[in-house]
Amino acid sequence: MAFVKITEQSSLYNDLEKKSVLEILTEINTEDKKVPLAIEKELPQIEKLVTQIVERMKKGGRIFYIGAGTSGRLGVLDASEIPPTYGMPASYVIGLIAGGDYALRNAVENAEDDEKQGWKDLCEYKITSLDTVVGIASSGTTPYVIGALKEARANGCLTGCITSNPGSPITEAAEIPIAVVVGPEYVTGSSRMKSGSAQKMICNMITTATMIRMGRVKGNKMVNMQLTNLKLVDRGTRMIVDELGLPYDEAQRLLLAHGEVKKAIDAYKSSK
Repeated sequence: MAFVKITEQSSLYNDLEKKSVLEILTEINTEDKKVPLAIEKELPQIEKLVTQIVERMKKGGRIFYIGAGTSGRLGVLDASEIPPTYGMPASYVIGLIAGGDYALRNAVENAEDDEKQGWKDLCEYKITSLDTVVGIASSGTTPYVIGALKEARANGCLTGCITSNPGSPITEAAEIPIAVVVGPEYVTGSSRMKSGSAQKMICNMITTATMIRMGRVKGNKMVNMQLTNLKLVDRGTRMIVDELGLPYDEAQRLLLAHGEVKKAIDAYKSSK
């Protein structure tokens, strides 16, 4: 079967400029509802990827997200949230974007078209066969990402991809492809919409499930989160109150003394 780029197919809606704001919002919402249902069909592939990531991470492996444009930005976003949320060093989940950090806020001309640069960027981190590289590309044809996946796979890394086009070149390059068919975008070709939403949700699933399996969650609490603001100090204090039954003020002093919920709880229990 010939590869058909679903992300470039014409929108199911027309004459958008003639619609009211409510009509536009309602139609976008209708399309967005398709995203989690499309992801549901790929749960076995996501499970396969996460299971192998955890096995490697327990031996010191890392996750690298790599993408261009919106896809790259979403990978960087997910990676950047792991240290404050789970207390993991920033070196465990790393997001790379074609064109470098400048591309997070600006379009970098032709950055995604260099098939060799992605692997060069990965090599800056001394990548090893314990690492996992997840390529993100709605189109499934981004040279920067595909080149990186091919080299990573050839060097023994686990490789996965997130795309909205099954049968695309990126699915051939990755060992574990995740191809989510969300259909044509509301604005034709605007893959920052449903495709981007699917990518964000899947990245959340990958890292959240991985961090849980790595022991960074107790019950349903982020017991290793970093205390980067007053909201998180309050949240952590309440976790300790719930776990140990201490008064709020005492729990807060304990938390601030140890810097993490888990460390505070362990220290308190070991002292008794």
